[in-house]
Amino acid sequence: WGYACSKLMDEFLALSYWREHALPVFVVRFFNIVGPRQSDRYGMVIPRFVRQALNDEPITVYGDGSQSRCFCFVEDAIPALLELPKRPEAVGEVYNLGSTEEIRILDLAHRVKWIAQSASEIRCVSYPAAYSEQFEDIPRRVPCIDKISALLDWGPRTSLNGILERSVESHRRLASTTKLRVE
Repeated sequence: WGYACSKLMDEFLALSYWREHALPVFVVRFFNIVGPRQSDRYGMVIPRFVRQALNDEPITVYGDGSQSRCFCFVEDAIPALLELPKRPEAVGEVYNLGSTEEIRILDLAHRVKWIAQSASEIRCVSYPAAYSEQFEDIPRRVPCIDKISALLDWGPRTSLNGILERSVESHRRLASTTKLRVE
């Protein structure tokens, strides 16, 4: 929750500067923007699942896997990011940027395993074992992208399967050129 609170404080400060000092700002809230060569170093689930699947390691799902998320391909997000600064009506506003194609995390693990043609087992790890007794997850995270879609006539074009196929391909290519395990 500290991470979420710090982002909210940043939004508040930026919008306050807009209201008080006419500093032209807008806020973009990213919802799981993913792409090739992305690392799992900061907890991103798709790179972690892909790495585990390609190494035939257990694919670890935290909790029971019923939590759902949406994933947006980075190449779909970039045009919106480039267009927003050109729109004066965007100033002082908050926009969600992501996809609305929702998937349960357990289903995501199965889909990555299938696309990677992996022999990995899928293993659920309780939140207390993975994090701490006090850890709470958000059960459903689906952005409302109506506002950015209306302003820019924008929407994500790459399906989740397309994202996963490109991520697996990218990780395989990286592993073959470095001759190392997929990291």
